[in-house]
Amino acid sequence: MHWRCRDITIDLSRPAVMGILNVTPDSFSDGGRYANVEAALTRAERIAAEGAVIIDVGGESARPGALQVAEDVEIARVVPVIEAIAGRLKIAISIDTSKPAVMAAALGAGACIVNDIRALRIPGARDCAARFRAGVCLMHMQGDPSTMQARPHYNDVTSEVAAFLRSEVEACRAAGIAADAIAVDPGIGFGKTLEHSLTLLRDLPRLAALQLPLLVGVSRKSVIGRILGKDIHERLYGALGLAALAVSCGARIIRTHDVAATCDAVRCVSAVLQGSEH
Repeated sequence: MHWRCRDITIDLSRPAVMGILNVTPDSFSDGGRYANVEAALTRAERIAAEGAVIIDVGGESARPGALQVAEDVEIARVVPVIEAIAGRLKIAISIDTSKPAVMAAALGAGACIVNDIRALRIPGARDCAARFRAGVCLMHMQGDPSTMQARPHYNDVTSEVAAFLRSEVEACRAAGIAADAIAVDPGIGFGKTLEHSLTLLRDLPRLAALQLPLLVGVSRKSVIGRILGKDIHERLYGALGLAALAVSCGARIIRTHDVAATCDAVRCVSAVLQGSEH
């Protein structure tokens, strides 16, 4: 399996790690730490050195209850960072955004992937991704970050998430986005109760059956906190356990804050599954 992202083809014959780089003042676990270009570039270099294949740059928090920021503010946050990374590192750069104007600015600055919690449903997003031949990741979310955890409800969460992803993939294909440029994400913790998220994690093989690169992000999320009773910065071991589970169930991309440890876990699980360390 591979993921075509502009001029970069990411080999997913073995699972890959996507390192998170938030350049926001209010992200739930690292807000403000990388809000200037120098700090962000230093962090990007470390993400690459620790083994990530993709750096995911975000300029707007998607934590529960988060409010949207203006697109010009988001562009001002992410574009200088993406330009700096693209000028220094040979690594795939993803822009974590839902706004078409931010997508266009980031792709113009050197990004090759659009990672969208709203699955490119904002008017103009699909056309932008198609125009740049970007790789895209379509995430499922019930509601909006400001309200998504109020009262999420599903009759059959896995079936409904799978149906949503299939529908959005079809819409992207109709907009001119190539099949091998599309990845999907069930959106663990986005408009889901703890029970919904646990069900989706157990049912990942059903989502992997879509035959598209499956991205899973559980790093430091509240699902781990609820299970273990631990705060954000004490959730590494829980996240590694869920990352290992996800890979064993067919996930091909693991999105994480903790790159080195996650790369080790993913590599070991992959070696067992494939019977080889290479």
